[in-house]
Order: sequence, then structure tokens, then C-alpha cells
Amino acid sequence: MDKLLINGGKALHGEVVISGAKNAALPIMAASLLATDNVTISNVPHLKDITTMMELLGQLGAHLIVDEKMNVQVDASQVNEFVAPYDLVKTMRASILVLGPMLARFGKADVSLPGGCAIGTRPVDLHLKALKAMGADITVKNGYINARCKKGRLQGKRLMFDTVTVTGTENILMAAVLAEGTTIIKNAAREPEVVDLANFLIQMGAKISGAGTSTIEVEGVEALSGGAYSVMSDRIEAGTYLAAGALTRGHVTVKKVRPDTLLSQLCKFEEAGAELTIGEDWVSLNMHGKRP
Repeated sequence: MDKLLINGGKALHGEVVISGAKNAALPIMAASLLATDNVTISNVPHLKDITTMMELLGQLGAHLIVDEKMNVQVDASQVNEFVAPYDLVKTMRASILVLGPMLARFGKADVSLPGGCAIGTRPVDLHLKALKAMGADITVKNGYINARCKKGRLQGKRLMFDTVTVTGTENILMAAVLAEGTTIIKNAAREPEVVDLANFLIQMGAKISGAGTSTIEVEGVEALSGGAYSVMSDRIEAGTYLAAGALTRGHVTVKKVRPDTLLSQLCKFEEAGAELTIGEDWVSLNMHGKRP
């Protein structure tokens, strides 16, 4: 597609069902590697990055079944490959999220750096520093992170991220659930997607408190079971449709959303003069023909 031709000037009216959040689905799919039983993940968006994560899980030895509604069933009981290759990682930086789960459950992982053999400070250095503190032996060679558990099992530690990192928080959260002892993550990311991952892990048997705050505490367990989980709605997509309704002086309703993840956006819409009606899983914005 070379361009989009938009004939504007009309108010938008109607309802739209919001997709699942890619940034929640990807770490949840990676976390399925931690489970000894089948995991079924629903409300997964149909996107290229999701397909790439499926390919990566399959290459590691997981068995996946996907139905027409994008419900994804993952069986990671037969994982027998521990290399996340560059040809997949290069197309999706979130592939680094398999590092923590693989190291925690299997004691080893070889994951390509998202940027290959990039020189200089790597975005994943915060992940590696935390994993080393938990007892991992990590080397970086020929563009690959080679990680091994020296003691057979990661050790719970008190960790402090130098800067807030969402994927770093998610990676260490997943690693910590199977670590021996208690892990405390300070300066943790507070995004709703991190909370969604924590809720998924808790449903499988993890012991986590503080998700959604800057301090997360994880008490390691021996193993995680399977289960079923529905990915949270995409708050960016929901906010985009609501903004389009506001800008065109229209009346738009977004459905299958979690209003609690949209609070900052909803406050701004109200400040701009929008009338908001909020239900359990929907939000309606009405400008009544007024300009925001």
C-alpha cells in the first residue's frame, strides 16, 4: 500500500470491538514456556509479531494449536531446543522475552541479540545484569546471549533497575517465578501489560505481589501448571478510536475494553469537553457536535 486516501470532514459515529493488546499477548505467550501443562490464550490479536512469536515457540519445540478465533493453545512440555535464532529475533525485538522463561525452567538459553552484533550499550543490558545477579552465567558472543544457570536454579535476589524497562521487568518477573527464594524488583515498570502478565502467572500458580507498582515481590515456586487466560484489550487502539471520535465531533463507543487501563486518556477527553459514559467493559464518547 503506497498511500491512504481519506475523505474527511464527517463526524464518526458507531461502535467498535477492540483487539487484544499485542504488548500483553507477546510476554504472555513467552511465559507459556514456564508451564508444564497446556496453556490456552484467548483474545490474541492477529498481527505479524504474534505470528513470529508462534514460530519462535514452535522452533523451540512447543506444540501450538490456533483456531479461527485466534485462541492459541501452547504445550511446552516437549521443548527440546534452546536457541532463539537471529532470523526470527531480528524481525521482532520482543523475542528477547523468551530468555527469562527458558533460563528459569530449563537452566539454559541462547538468544540472539535483537540488533545482532551491535557495538555499544545494548537495550537488553538491564535484563542481563539482573539475571547475573540471580546467579546466571552469561556471555555475549557472535551476537548471541549465552545464558546458563550455574546452580541449576536461579536464586531470588533484591534487584534495582537503573532505569524503568518494561521488557526488562517482564523478563525478570518470568525468571523469578521459578527461582529459589524471594525476588524483589525495585523501579519496576508499572504498565497495565506488566500487570496482565503477572495475573497470568498468578493464575498458573506463581506467587506475585505489587504488580502495577514500582516494587514487585515474587516468591519462587517449584513449577507452574497450565490454564486458560484472556489477554487484556489494547488500550492504545481504544484510545485511538476515542480520539478519532472526539476530533470529528462524533459519538464513538469502544467495546470489550478495560476502562481502568484508560483512565489517563479519559481524563483528557473530559477536559476537552467530551461526555463519557463508562460501562463494565465499554466506553462511549459523545461530543454532541462540539469541537474539542
